[in-house]
Amino acid sequence: MEQLMEYLLHYVWQHRLYGLAPLATTDGQAVDVIDPGVHNLVNSGPDFFNAKVKINGMLWAGNVEVHERSSDWFRHHHDTDAAYNNVVLHIVSAADAEVRTADGKQLPQMVLSVPDYLQHNYQALIDEETYPPCYRIIPHVPPLTVHNWLSRLTVERLESKTDRVQQYLHRTGGDWERAFFITLARNFGFGTNAQAFEQWALTIDPQQIGKHRDDVFQVEAFFMGQAGLLDDTLVKAERRDSYYMRLKSEYAFLQHKFGLTPISHAQWRFGRLRPQNFPHVRLSQLARLYSECRADFSLLTETSGLDALRALFRIGVTNYWRTHYAFGEESRENDKTLQTSSLNLLLINTVSPLLFACGRQRMDEDLAERAFTLLEQLPAERNYITRCWERAGIKAAHAADSQALIQLRQHYCDGKDCLRCQFGALYLKQGRS
Repeated sequence: MEQLMEYLLHYVWQHRLYGLAPLATTDGQAVDVIDPGVHNLVNSGPDFFNAKVKINGMLWAGNVEVHERSSDWFRHHHDTDAAYNNVVLHIVSAADAEVRTADGKQLPQMVLSVPDYLQHNYQALIDEETYPPCYRIIPHVPPLTVHNWLSRLTVERLESKTDRVQQYLHRTGGDWERAFFITLARNFGFGTNAQAFEQWALTIDPQQIGKHRDDVFQVEAFFMGQAGLLDDTLVKAERRDSYYMRLKSEYAFLQHKFGLTPISHAQWRFGRLRPQNFPHVRLSQLARLYSECRADFSLLTETSGLDALRALFRIGVTNYWRTHYAFGEESRENDKTLQTSSLNLLLINTVSPLLFACGRQRMDEDLAERAFTLLEQLPAERNYITRCWERAGIKAAHAADSQALIQLRQHYCDGKDCLRCQFGALYLKQGRS
């Protein structure tokens, strides 16, 4: 809570919400705020850069640090950190100590009061157990504000996914084909097994598997083996049927040929999974996509239109898995083709972010714009988050909106970061005179 109240002080300083009363340092010098500075949200160092304040008529340009108490300056070791030598004003809620910089300069301090209405509204947001906590004001938010905020959140979501793609590119030496395959594989985990699929995909070397791409059985053996699913400790003796033994034998050959090391099968999650989401089924679908050359990034960038993109990923399993969900366990025959809802998730989480990331890197605005257009063409996701917002008064019109609401929940609401939210800002203004 102390940290949250410090953030509230940041908010008051940044938005000049300290009222019209004259400002002064703790030793009585008049303070005139010319520019509160640029809020430092992500980097180390002072809280506000390049601020301009007049203290007793003298203009100071530098940084501003904000704390709940003066003594926090020492608790955070700023007194020994040269990065804070350029601080020109220390903002606090309670002045309980004099402070000095690492180069020995005594800092002027100013006690900043949080207006009662602001503190009351902020506390209400923090204490609210209903989600979203700002639900009371949502019906009164102007539609243009809703639209602008959701649009900005959609961009944030795409940018965060772009960061993951950039990490893949860094690990693969800038290989877009591999970055696409890893992203696609991760999203074939559909949440529960996303991490395991990512770790698995990072072991797939296209120069190795590419030599066997025209044989879907060899591709499947490679994929299943690298996933650690061809392990006798995982499959009971009575379930090691002829297909399992053939895959195991083929993988042993490939493993020896390429010096392969599989991931641990312990990474896979089966609990509460519907059978069609079992890793075996998803790996078989990926084997077909790869063998049929549908998992090529060049093909993805050349494919336009929602129907064409869905068709690109609409795939079933290989013959064995039409009648199985796990080795040695027969089931009713089903081609297990990816359904439209699953295809939509792949387009949302794989295609759109990759187009956006590629467009950004290549400075291709048309490619980046295709990412937004695709999300606006896809139906909104239906989940707990979107249902809560719909009850509050905001109904997602398409996937761009639902992605925005997911971003809002994960990166603002969950961390009680209402001070950076436009809906939170409107809530905080209630009762302002």
